[in-house]
Amino acid sequence: MKSVCEICPHHCALEEGQTGLCRARRNSGGRVVCENYGKVTSLSLDPIEKKPLRRFYPGTKILSVGSYGCNLRCPFCQNSAISMADGRHARIVEVSPEGLAEKAEELVARGNIGIAYTYNEPLVGYEFVRDCAALVKARGMKNVAVTNGCICEEPLIELLPLIDAMNIDLKGFTERFYKMVGGDLSTVMRTIERSAQSCHVEVTTLVIPGENDSEEEMDALSGWLASVDAEIPLHVTRFFPCFHMTDRGPTPVETVYRLAEIARGHLRYVYEGNC
Repeated sequence: MKSVCEICPHHCALEEGQTGLCRARRNSGGRVVCENYGKVTSLSLDPIEKKPLRRFYPGTKILSVGSYGCNLRCPFCQNSAISMADGRHARIVEVSPEGLAEKAEELVARGNIGIAYTYNEPLVGYEFVRDCAALVKARGMKNVAVTNGCICEEPLIELLPLIDAMNIDLKGFTERFYKMVGGDLSTVMRTIERSAQSCHVEVTTLVIPGENDSEEEMDALSGWLASVDAEIPLHVTRFFPCFHMTDRGPTPVETVYRLAEIARGHLRYVYEGNC
């Protein structure tokens, strides 16, 4: 009997034992479970600015944790070794939510303010993020989600009271671009709108030559973002060839700066990245 995953818009209908498109969620005993629960591939104490978050506790550090799996298929993925992996091929360490919260608290003396769920798409491991975030919040620390924003409204609303800040990828501003990466633009837009009502939000757009680098698209993207809240910081970030997209060079630096200047026509805080 098939079970339908309700975490993201793909709504994978899974046979018993089958894993979803994200490689992190599986039908077990007639219900969809988080197969990557507690399976950590990356753990690092990072400057908060690396998330990137420029206007959320600047100058501090945050314990960044990642697992494996992603519900998009970006040909330019910068973390494909873990985002495109599954439980059989990723190098993992088992960590409980209690253990992770304790580790975060131990690092407070080194400037840590909490945990950032990042590196792969963290919300395909929704239950682990939720359980960790509750423990972290109870200890008086901060929770940050670095996400592609492709999450259904119901689980998002359930999670938001536990989240203090998000960096959400707005990968482009056309349906064509989101079709290429296997996502849904309207879902990401709704995630940004809902999250901005509940927590600190910053947005990142990776500028890819020939794909989402037109002045018209950046004007539309930043104009819409300003309609949500002109105080939302936008990170306009330079692309470098990687994964399956090695058919073009890096984004010209002057393109990033030109598009950032267009965005400043709508938004108060715009930052160039990777330049």
